[in-house]
Amino acid sequence: MNTKELAAEFGFDKSDLEDFILGSNYKMSFGLVKHELKDEEIEPILRDYKQHLEKIQQSKLDKEQEEARQKQAALDKKHAMASMLITSGFNFDGYTISKYSGYISGDDAVQISRGTDGIFSSATNVCDALMRSLVVIRRNALNELKEAAYDLGCNAVVGVDFDYLTLDPETARSGGGTMYLPYVFGVTANGNAVVIEKNDNVGQGY
Repeated sequence: MNTKELAAEFGFDKSDLEDFILGSNYKMSFGLVKHELKDEEIEPILRDYKQHLEKIQQSKLDKEQEEARQKQAALDKKHAMASMLITSGFNFDGYTISKYSGYISGDDAVQISRGTDGIFSSATNVCDALMRSLVVIRRNALNELKEAAYDLGCNAVVGVDFDYLTLDPETARSGGGTMYLPYVFGVTANGNAVVIEKNDNVGQGY
């Protein structure tokens, strides 16, 4: 029997079947059009090739399941992050803190150009640039704070406050003089990661 007939009889892809045989210990005689197989090897070829296809199918299924698991995990995390409560205080009305998981922080920073290089450049309005950036870096620091709490298995953060950092870096030029680098402004959000549970008696008149 040749590979074309075998593939047609069992609904296999001829090229894939031949590639499998070439990569195995089975023998295949090459002709101009047909590739012949030994009769005594047809049955073991079929057995091994079917197992090969099953492994490919299982691998594909495992990959799809893993992708689905990761997608669901990402959705669960997104929901948990969106519903996570934070406060500058140390409790939440209607909730009880059942676990403290420790001090955490989240950081972000931004560089603001001085805008003084070049003949036609003008100095940057640092105040306006900082105020625009501050909203972004503070939000990013809070998101990182929530990430840290989530990684600890917590659903809330208490005692949240912010620390701010300002840098006015400069360095010496190789040819002499001073090179003023962009301003750096950083923010750190601090807090304590906790697990909170909703009180059962909320809204029952107790």
